[in-house]
Amino acid sequence: MITPPLTRVNVRDLCFFGHHGVLEEEKRLGQRFFVSLEIGADLSAAIEGDAYEQAVCYAELSEIASEIVTGPPLNLIETVAGRIAQRILKRCPLVQEVTVEVRKPSAPVPHVLQESSATVTQVRHHMVGFSLGANLGEREAVLMGAVNALSRCEGIAIEQVSDFYDSAPWGVEDQPPFVNIAAIGQTVLPPHTLLERCKQIESELGRVPGRRWGARAVDIDILFYGERHHESAVLTLPHRHLWERAFVLEPLAELDPERKISGRRVKDALAQLPRTLGDVTRRRS
Repeated sequence: MITPPLTRVNVRDLCFFGHHGVLEEEKRLGQRFFVSLEIGADLSAAIEGDAYEQAVCYAELSEIASEIVTGPPLNLIETVAGRIAQRILKRCPLVQEVTVEVRKPSAPVPHVLQESSATVTQVRHHMVGFSLGANLGEREAVLMGAVNALSRCEGIAIEQVSDFYDSAPWGVEDQPPFVNIAAIGQTVLPPHTLLERCKQIESELGRVPGRRWGARAVDIDILFYGERHHESAVLTLPHRHLWERAFVLEPLAELDPERKISGRRVKDALAQLPRTLGDVTRRRS
């Protein structure tokens, strides 16, 4: 499994006149500030198709920097850099990480210096949902071990975990019943890297290759990744069977019934799903 690399785009030494500084004279008189930007984005579609609309516009990056530097006065160049980074992440959805350097040539210090500078790096956080299931071994212990392993992964923060749900097998019926849970959190990892982490955890907890939808020690599926839509041989987002599985929607609705995925609310999808008696049963904690 190959993770698409982030493309680095740099815009260097933009010069703007601003009124930032702690001293009143700095705010009143103003001075020049120099800004350099580096963004990381998955621009594989732009590169493959030579498609401008799939790229990140240098002019927009420059305009965002201009808006902050020439805007209302701030005390710290650290704040100036942070505001630029925040606005780039907000306005440029392809950007996954951004580094902003702000240089101040005329810093009021009682020594000779060329300039002072501050550099801020910010990374986009994505809401992510997981469905976890097991029907072999110590199912509950393995599921909680999987959640703990996800929590320990750098770049993943688990914020909510559902109760346990007992469910009948789906897809292949001649196997033991499952225990399922859902988890919601945030990640800064790209989707394919996140999938790699899930597969590593499955392997570490004893999952071995077997028949599709068959018995397994543990299964970790990515249900959604922000608003991202993606389809490849190994990963589809949102999950291709999300709307078909009560054992997925029941735990997810416990955590976030109002969440919209591809414009559809979780609780609405659950209410419209055909059900059979006893297909999923919640164990209330």
